[in-house]
Amino acid sequence: MRRIRTTARLAAALVAATPAIAVAIAGADVVVRAQGDTAGRARTEPVLQTFDLAESGVRLVSARSGTAPRAAGSAREVAVPRTAELARRTTAPFSLVGVTWADPDSEPKGAIEVRTRRLGTGTWSSWRLLETDNPDASDGGPGVRGSSDPLWVGPSDGVQARMIATGGAALPAGLRVDLINPDAPEPDQPVKMAPAAESHETAPAARGGETTTVAGRDDTGRNGRPPTGGQGSDNPGEAADEPVVLPVRPVPRLVTRAGWGADEAIVKEPPMYTGAVHIVFVHHTASGNGYDCAESASIVRGIERFHVKSKGWNDIGYNFLVDKCGRIFEGRAGGVHRSVLGAHTLGFNANASAVAVIGDYRSAPIPAAARASVAQLAAYKLGAWSNPPLGKVGLVSGGSDRFPAGRTALLNRISGHRDTGRTECPGDALYGQLTAIRAAAGAAPAGLRMRGVNGAAVYDGKYYTKGPAGPAWDLTTPTRMLDRFEVLVDGRLSAAAPKGHRQAAVRLEPGEHKVTVKAVHLSGKVATAAAEVVVDPVAPEFGETPLVALREGAVGVSAPVRLGWAATDTSGLKSVRVRGAVSENLSGGTRRLAGTARLGDPSTWAVTATDRAGNSASTAVTRTPVLLTEAEATRTGTWRTVRDQGYLGGEAVAGSTGGASLTWTFAGSSAAVVASRTAASGRVRIYVDGEFQGIVDLRSANERHGQAVWTRSWRGSATHTVRVQAEGSTGRPSVVLDGLVYLR
Repeated sequence: MRRIRTTARLAAALVAATPAIAVAIAGADVVVRAQGDTAGRARTEPVLQTFDLAESGVRLVSARSGTAPRAAGSAREVAVPRTAELARRTTAPFSLVGVTWADPDSEPKGAIEVRTRRLGTGTWSSWRLLETDNPDASDGGPGVRGSSDPLWVGPSDGVQARMIATGGAALPAGLRVDLINPDAPEPDQPVKMAPAAESHETAPAARGGETTTVAGRDDTGRNGRPPTGGQGSDNPGEAADEPVVLPVRPVPRLVTRAGWGADEAIVKEPPMYTGAVHIVFVHHTASGNGYDCAESASIVRGIERFHVKSKGWNDIGYNFLVDKCGRIFEGRAGGVHRSVLGAHTLGFNANASAVAVIGDYRSAPIPAAARASVAQLAAYKLGAWSNPPLGKVGLVSGGSDRFPAGRTALLNRISGHRDTGRTECPGDALYGQLTAIRAAAGAAPAGLRMRGVNGAAVYDGKYYTKGPAGPAWDLTTPTRMLDRFEVLVDGRLSAAAPKGHRQAAVRLEPGEHKVTVKAVHLSGKVATAAAEVVVDPVAPEFGETPLVALREGAVGVSAPVRLGWAATDTSGLKSVRVRGAVSENLSGGTRRLAGTARLGDPSTWAVTATDRAGNSASTAVTRTPVLLTEAEATRTGTWRTVRDQGYLGGEAVAGSTGGASLTWTFAGSSAAVVASRTAASGRVRIYVDGEFQGIVDLRSANERHGQAVWTRSWRGSATHTVRVQAEGSTGRPSVVLDGLVYLR
């Protein structure tokens, strides 16, 4: 709202140099509109007080000396501007002040200033310039008046006002000062008050606005969205073919009209509606920034009463208001989700919505919280009609001081008031922030990523689950800027979640699926993140009982054994756990495990295989290692007993004659020949059930007794015969045998 700087400077100079131009109107009757009193009794706390500004007239002064000239032409003569003044006076309490005049289509040519006295302190403010470059934005009608923007001054009980016209312009007809007390009861009719009447009563405490979340409805008036067919549900217990119901379109958290105390009694006509919202206009109220956010509800009430009582409108003109703390207030009645016709932007009220930031933002930018709220409202209103906040639109003017009626204006979908009218609104600083507001309102959801799938394990970039899946996600876009989330399975809608949720639940059929999370911005833009999910409800299978076999190694109180198993799974094994004679947690690819089993004692091994989806299967096997000593063998040839602590039981047999043998017969599933290894040891030939198996060389640089030097295993238990025959190797014919171990 542009200042007429030359007028302001002229006004200051004239007031300083020629105080005679200020004409008091003491003695004139002043109309004060107060709470209804059929007996005509004056009240001290009216909602609206009005005081006429009387014109003081015109006189000539010398531009050189400042005194009246004595003769024509002796000095250059100038006309003193027409002036009007309301002398300093005491009033009933008020908090908001403005100046109005009779013709809503006229704009005062000059400066209007006011000063006020703080309630309870007696301190007078400095002169403050009112903004007057906003032509009436309503459609006119009986009783509609032109006005300045109202100024919030806080609780006050005194006022002084003046206007100085420029360029010889006439003063507007019906010029008056309007004082609003937003916390007073609503008046029914005016009463006359003496101009010098004093009031020392204090205003009632301001009512705080109640923060309320409006029940979610979309901007077309439909309560929520229709069900959308899809696979699955956001409830794993529901049938898979149930349609998915999208969450209702969220309404920004705001203070409702009831919350800020709107006076619905003064709104005489029902709201009017237009078509789709194609544009959002951003305003500032120009009411000053020196307010506390606790006063915001009072300011909104004051603006409502000023628009209705002083300007003659049916309701507050803006669709929404935002205070400097970012709190949103519902404006004109009719439904925040509807396309309500407001009175805010001359010639462009139809198919539009308007948000006014409470304060004066010509030089001070709006705080980040307020900027975020403006962006949220713009995205909410435009996105409901699939209109991109970053786009442009051509609108036909209904007639403004910038675009004559019938002319098409190409505008940003988020525009400032000045884009359609010759006004400073919404102030240079706020206007400079519109680019950032458009970017926030029209952005796609940012930073969307899959955080995981609840109930599923990840392996090599894929998620594995038994059936139910809970995709979980994160993103960096603030929740307030979001509409909803959708979950698609193989491209088909399967579940939906409100904007504040970061996970959903779906039930999937067995197999591999692509699960996609789609984040929907209030503007309608979307972002997606996907994950591959494998559903495997079947447990792993063990084809056979695990095999326990003797292996080479030292034999003492225990025998060396090897456990082997074979498990298969369609999605792959994640892990194997072995418990019993040996306990280990192993990877899914492990197929065998070495250990020992105590001689003569049954040993059990339990094997549990778990697949990547979390399905498990178990099996177990029990075996007993049994030692058959050399004394229990059937002998052929020459053998002699040898003794050493390293031999099993302290004794063994040694043979050096080729063809000498020891034979054991047993019933079991695995067997191992126990012998000594030395540098001078020879070789032996092994026969199983009469069939030659091979030759074992017992020579070793390191002397070791009680060694399992050869093993053989079978899938089942049966009776077998193992014969060990000395070969009689040249140069090292001697061998020492210590027995045979088998598993039963």
